[in-house]
Amino acid sequence: MCLGIPGEVVELLSDQPDLATVEVSGVRRSINVGLLENEVVSPGDWVLIHVGFALSKIDEEEARAALEFLEGIGQAYDEELRALQESGIDGP
Repeated sequence: MCLGIPGEVVELLSDQPDLATVEVSGVRRSINVGLLENEVVSPGDWVLIHVGFALSKIDEEEARAALEFLEGIGQAYDEELRALQESGIDGP
């Protein structure tokens, strides 16, 4: 199952401006934020992530509600977190 999941931006990678480190339920991964080129992305922002790309910025309240729902669905979310942990875009 592929879900769009919210993640909090922890760090922008200064040497790779299209990449950011995000945290999703304790899992940290690098994701591509290049699709948000018309928006300012900063640590503490929340983004909706799908297959390694940030699709949009979302507010914290919306992110926390989505995470609560996703955690409630159990196995599908656990599998998505596992896939997020195993994949990722890592800098050189």
